[in-house]
Amino acid sequence: VQVTGGGSGTGIAALINGSTDICAASRPMKDQEKQAVQQRHGQAVKEIPAALDGVAIFLYQDNPVEVLTLAQVKAIYTGKVTRWSEVGGQKSGHRDQIIVYGRENNSGTYLYFKEHVLGNENFAPFIQSLPGTAAVINAVSKDPHAIGYGGIAYAKGVKAIKVKRDERAPAVEPSLATVESGHYPISRSLYFYTVGVPQGAVKAFIDWVLSDEGQKTCEAVGYYPLRKATPRQ
Repeated sequence: VQVTGGGSGTGIAALINGSTDICAASRPMKDQEKQAVQQRHGQAVKEIPAALDGVAIFLYQDNPVEVLTLAQVKAIYTGKVTRWSEVGGQKSGHRDQIIVYGRENNSGTYLYFKEHVLGNENFAPFIQSLPGTAAVINAVSKDPHAIGYGGIAYAKGVKAIKVKRDERAPAVEPSLATVESGHYPISRSLYFYTVGVPQGAVKAFIDWVLSDEGQKTCEAVGYYPLRKATPRQ
């Protein structure tokens, strides 16, 4: 078994060119990507939800800001807000500046964030793009000015703040309960993709991930299990 990272776009490209059996992606495949698989391999893509995730907003541990609205996060990442004092932080001279970290554009998290938080507006040009969420966490944990985003599973040594859908909405923290219920504003599914219906060892692995044991493993590493269907009364 070989496992390679690099972002959802990298995995999807590998599925298209035939160099991987399973693509893991944190965004749905686009129609043109599915068409490319069909044209290359003569089979349709099989989409398999594998777990749930909350995209958290990370701040430096000692940052006094506890809550941001989606509009405020968007304003920070599009460059309209550049100082912490504009979003409830303390004004402290040069430390007031917001240093913004994000993901590279081949990342599924980048595309999800652009679509669901920025409303498909462009990221500000000064954002520091990093190759993975672990790199974002590392940067934010060492920078008192910083803000970053990524899967909640990575939130070690930083503060994952509460998020409000709008000014009138409640502030919601990313958690199992709020992601499962859909109350956390930036929740998503995580997917496996295969060419055609999974067979053999590929099917065995995916079946295990979807089993109770596999879903508990997803939860143990910081993601959230898929919602179970409510039994009929």
